[in-house]
Formats: sequence, C-alpha cells, structure tokens
Amino acid sequence: MNRYLLPLALFAVLVLFLAIGLGIDPKRVPSPLIDKPLPAFNLPKLKTPDYNIKSTDFYGEVVLLNVWASWCVSCRAEHPLFVELAKSNNGPSIYGINYKDKRTDAIEWLKYFGNPYQASAFDQHGLTGIDLGVYGVPETYIIDRSGIIRYKHIGPVTQDALNKKIMPLIKKLKASNI
Repeated sequence: MNRYLLPLALFAVLVLFLAIGLGIDPKRVPSPLIDKPLPAFNLPKLKTPDYNIKSTDFYGEVVLLNVWASWCVSCRAEHPLFVELAKSNNGPSIYGINYKDKRTDAIEWLKYFGNPYQASAFDQHGLTGIDLGVYGVPETYIIDRSGIIRYKHIGPVTQDALNKKIMPLIKKLKASNI
C-alpha cells in the first residue's frame, strides 16, 4: 500500500504545478528592468547605418520604445496605433528597435505601412534585445526623462492597452519632473 502513496503524491504535486503554470498570463510576466535604467546600447540607424542611436539619446524626453520586425505578424497588428499616435500632439517620442531582421525588408515594411518612428535602430543579431529581456516581438517599453524603464508591454499593443495603461502613464511622466 505504501508503494502507491509516493507515486500518487508526486502526481498530485505535478498536477498542482501544472495548474499554477496554466493560470499564469504571459503578458504579465514581470520584467526585472522596471524602475531600472535602460540598458546601454549603441546601434546603427535602420535607414542610415552610418549614424547610430544610443540609449542616452532618450534622456530628457518621455519615450515609447517599440521592438519590432518586418517578419512579425503581431507587429503588423499594432503598427497602425503607433502611426496614429505619432500624428498626435500629446503623444510620446516614438523610437523603434528593428529586431533580427533584414535591413531591406524592414525599410520596405515601413514604406508600405508608414513610419511612426522618429528613428529606428537596427539590432541585426538581437544582442540589445537580449539586454532588454526581449523574448519575442513585439515588445514595447515606456522610458522616462531620466532613462528609467517605467513599463513593459509584451505582445501587440491594443487600443485598450494604449488607452488604459500606456497613455495615462505617458501623461503622468510628462507632467512630472522625472
């Protein structure tokens, strides 16, 4: 009888861990970078590779930093929101990091769908993405004037997320001296 209790107990523990794991929302995975400085990077610009974008370029402004790729279907879904946001007067400065892509494909993609980015960096090998903790595109970060990451959105940004989380935070950060 005792020889059946141990496998049954192990099975019960396994079922418990599985149930907990299935209940986790992958979009709510906490980032260890929240409230920490944006990792340092110095990447070539997508369109003009002789010039670079550095993480320090964002100091002094509230920035929405979007990690995207031309091969990313979800990036296509969120992109019109960024195009519209770029047209608004009260939106943030929008920058992109093109992730593990072909430069020509990314440039053509922006020509076709519109370019909401003030500039887009080219992270061909994904090393900056690793530093940011990117595990899939799209991912979007809100960075304050001091270069501190205040929010990370995993997956495509929706109108609901933009209205309820992202824009209120951007307005708060713009109103503060941080």
